[in-house]
Amino acid sequence: MRFRKIHGAGNDFVLITDPESRDTSVWAELAERLCTRQTGVGADGLVFSHPSDEDPEVLEVTYFNSNGLLATMCGNALRCAAWAAHDDSRGAKKEMKLRMAGVMHEAIVDADSVWVTAEVNAIELRRLQIVVNGQPTWFDSVHTGTEHVVAIVSDVAAVEAEAVGRIVRHHHRVAPLGTNVNFVQHLGDQALKVRTYERGVEAETLSCGSGAVAAVVVATVRGLVAKRAVTVHNESGDPLVVRPHTHRPHRAAWLGGPVTHTFSGVIA
Repeated sequence: MRFRKIHGAGNDFVLITDPESRDTSVWAELAERLCTRQTGVGADGLVFSHPSDEDPEVLEVTYFNSNGLLATMCGNALRCAAWAAHDDSRGAKKEMKLRMAGVMHEAIVDADSVWVTAEVNAIELRRLQIVVNGQPTWFDSVHTGTEHVVAIVSDVAAVEAEAVGRIVRHHHRVAPLGTNVNFVQHLGDQALKVRTYERGVEAETLSCGSGAVAAVVVATVRGLVAKRAVTVHNESGDPLVVRPHTHRPHRAAWLGGPVTHTFSGVIA
């Protein structure tokens, strides 16, 4: 199988288009093997995409975290899959529909960014509280296709994101599924700084698309930013932008940012 090593604002993937087998049990094992950074290609996750059997205009996208578990949503994986479809069409396919875990998403590929939609569902303020750097800290929860909690902190650089993230990810208030964990700093002027501990990767990642959307949703509810485009700075240095969906501003958001094709190879 041929693959691309590709990343969306630092969130990196092994991406395979039109796989010969659609056996997800095989893919899960392959995800663990290929995503291991010491002995495999190395990535946060494994992405498969292929045209839908029911509608060839819809791109089916399946995402496995590096631990081999199937994920319901990954904004950056969707953006990378959309970029690959655009590249395979030699630039002809600029707008498309993608489906991940049964949920339909829109995508737009332009000269500088790849945009996809993310659903915004249940929001629960003050879902859980723990002590961070000696301060009692509340985490709000928001479902953006997958589970996220968000803590507003004064300085994300001062947070031990992996240590604290691991505690919160397994907190009894988010059992049994657990959650992704985001630490958010308000930078002013419609800008946030975000660090994310990702469930499934079980580590901090350089960026997280659904986490960026969750951060903006909570920051908007908390009155830190207005309900318009927000720049989300992450650990990669390649910011993402989150803006309300024109037709469903309270139920969906657009997530945009760069996609980079690092290299291609063949899995023997």
